[in-house]
Amino acid sequence: MKIVHADDRLVVVDKPAGLLSVPGRTEPDCASARVQALYPDALVVHRLDQATSGLLMFARGPVAQRELSADFAERRVGKLYVAVVAGRLEGEGLIDLPLAADWPHRPRQQVDHEKGKPSQTRWHVFGHAGPHTRVALEPLTGRSHQLRVHMASLGHDIVGDSLYAAPVIATASPRLLLHASELRVAGHHFTSPPEF
Repeated sequence: MKIVHADDRLVVVDKPAGLLSVPGRTEPDCASARVQALYPDALVVHRLDQATSGLLMFARGPVAQRELSADFAERRVGKLYVAVVAGRLEGEGLIDLPLAADWPHRPRQQVDHEKGKPSQTRWHVFGHAGPHTRVALEPLTGRSHQLRVHMASLGHDIVGDSLYAAPVIATASPRLLLHASELRVAGHHFTSPPEF
């Protein structure tokens, strides 16, 4: 795991795919434990799915954690992801579909127009590679699995997504092709190009 930035207020790392952001029930190894081994006062501000790679930020101490958490809650943080999705997608758009937990099939989430929380994702196409499309995804809200469910709802599953994609798409890559590539917060702009 690479340290992208560290100062007296925050730490930003480039999390590899497959590493938990915080400890799991049976898996203590995670990004937060690795960061806290170097910066004992580092505290969690947001999370990335275990399968997602890219920029993950931690606050240095409880005051910074409150301030940075408020930035996320009030949507003052800019986040941009790069993904490879199945099929040929063109142009750009806004997905506005409410999401809620799919309790019988946890940890899956689902579009739920009755009980779901408002969820919006902007997307635009970068280009095409064979049967797939490379897209930029900008989550305007921060729901669990939001980008994965929203792209699946368009009929363009993220390649390598073992939770939501059809089996042929899920197995087309050994990892989920979703990467948190840009983070803008508190006067900083961090970038990390995807490895795919």
